[in-house]
Amino acid sequence: MAKSMISRSLLSSIKNSHLQKFPSLSHHPNTTKIPPFKPHSFSSPFSTISPPLFKLTHKDWLSPTEILKIFENIKDPDSINSVLNQYSARKDYKPTEPLFTLVINNLACAQDFVSIENIMEKLKREKACRFSDDFFQNVIKKYGHVGGRIRLAIETLFSMPEYGTWPSVKTFNIVLSLLVNNKLFDVVHEVYMKAPDLGIEIETCTLNILIKGLCGNRKVEFALQLLDEFPKQRCKPNVRTYSTLMHGLCEEGKVDEAFELMGRMEMEGIEADAVSFNILISGLRKQGRLEEGVKLLETMKMRGCYPNAGSYQEVLYGLLDAERFIEAKEVIGRMVFERVDPSFDSFKKLIHGFCKVKMVKEVDWALKHMLRHGFVPKRGVWIQIVDCVLAGKNTCDCSLLSEIIDS
Repeated sequence: MAKSMISRSLLSSIKNSHLQKFPSLSHHPNTTKIPPFKPHSFSSPFSTISPPLFKLTHKDWLSPTEILKIFENIKDPDSINSVLNQYSARKDYKPTEPLFTLVINNLACAQDFVSIENIMEKLKREKACRFSDDFFQNVIKKYGHVGGRIRLAIETLFSMPEYGTWPSVKTFNIVLSLLVNNKLFDVVHEVYMKAPDLGIEIETCTLNILIKGLCGNRKVEFALQLLDEFPKQRCKPNVRTYSTLMHGLCEEGKVDEAFELMGRMEMEGIEADAVSFNILISGLRKQGRLEEGVKLLETMKMRGCYPNAGSYQEVLYGLLDAERFIEAKEVIGRMVFERVDPSFDSFKKLIHGFCKVKMVKEVDWALKHMLRHGFVPKRGVWIQIVDCVLAGKNTCDCSLLSEIIDS
């Protein structure tokens, strides 16, 4: 097995050297030295918090469930360390995953990540409890998403074997996604290359994360080369793989290449979804190729992929940008007929366009549909509507103006 291939010397090497392997994190603001763990006095918490805590001062044996209730009753995060030290000194001390998950979550909410680091070191030394992969996923997310401690999230991943738990590919992917979302693209590759050291078998989701990172770093050509990596890892690309690549190409203005990629995807038996089509329609809109976008909307239906709100709105925004307001109205009418809800911005932009060309009756139509969909125009929109109605009052019955006044 992959796990047995990792020697103790390699684990020691990972432990001692992985910080040097991530130079882009070496100057991270959260890389300060961790102060030594200093137990607090045990008497202070009990003078201000709820009666269940007094059970810790009794000699009665406490069950894990009772301990959980005690920690659930701690209202002051500053007291958590003191209570935990009090419990650790008892003869019935028994670390459990639910207990330390609760403690770590509460400390993370209080932004006390130094205490979390100390607790994790304590658990590593004690090895009195076997923690699951889910436990470490939670710790990694708290470090990364709540505290912005990216370095600590990576450290936690690589130190998992020292706790007696090997990371799953899901945990590995969480760290990769964290790095991609924080635009630490160079570190993504370094962590990916260490997958064998952790006994990780690469899956499609892992490669999709790398592709997303490369496209986000505007290295689409390298991302395209990763398609050749899938069979090497005994993986198959999916619709998300191709959609990410198509989006990257469209962002580079290479819409025709994105269409070619969709053709390749379909040849491989992967059906395009609404997201894939929306990416292409958006790409066409940005290049002013509106007719092709409208045609692609029809192609979606013929291929059995029904357009969603995003599909219509990409075409709609293109028409509005080109000041083709009547055609934009027809698209909204079609959306309403097909029970696809237009957005607030769709109505707002359409009303702005009709006001701009003083088409009062069309403003009336758009306003009524906007209100029927539960949207209330803001002050700026009302001012535009009033100006438009007053400018065209000689050619209309001003019924719209009456509605505005009544509202």
